[in-house]
Amino acid sequence: MSAPETKQIKYYSRYPHGVDEKRRVQIPAKWRPEEENTQLTVIVWPQHKAGTCLRVLPPDQLDKLVADIEAMPKGDPKKVALRRFIGSESVQLTLDKAGRIVLPDNLARSADIQDQALFVGCIEHFEIWSPTRYDNAKAADVEVATEAFSLMD
Repeated sequence: MSAPETKQIKYYSRYPHGVDEKRRVQIPAKWRPEEENTQLTVIVWPQHKAGTCLRVLPPDQLDKLVADIEAMPKGDPKKVALRRFIGSESVQLTLDKAGRIVLPDNLARSADIQDQALFVGCIEHFEIWSPTRYDNAKAADVEVATEAFSLMD
C-alpha cells in the first residue's frame, strides 16, 4: 500500500503582511502546508534586476532545485557556486501554530524586508519581497510578460 499523495499547493495572488519586531510574518492561509512540521526552504534569490527577494520552496520544489543542480556537469564551477550559495544563503523553517515564520536577520536584510513584506505567488513556489522592490520588479516584469504573452496562442 502506498502512502497518500500530498495535495500540491498552487501559489497565486499577492498578499501584503506586516513584519513584527521579532521578524515574524504570517504565511497566507491558502499557502500553508496541510501537514504539520512541513519545512519550507527560504532562499535569498538575487536573480531580478530590481533587487533581491526571498524565494520560498515547498519540499517538492526544493527536491527539483537540488536535482537540477546535481544534473549539471561535475566540473562546472557554477554547480559548486550554486551549491555553496544556496547552502549558505537559505534556511529551512517550520510554521508556528499561528501560521508564521521568523525571517532570519541576514535574509531579511538581503531582501530589504523591514516592517512590511509582500508575498507574491509564483504558481509552484512563492516569493517574499520588500514592497518597494516588488513595485520595481513588477514594472520590469510587465515588459517581459507582454512580449511572452504575444508568443502564446
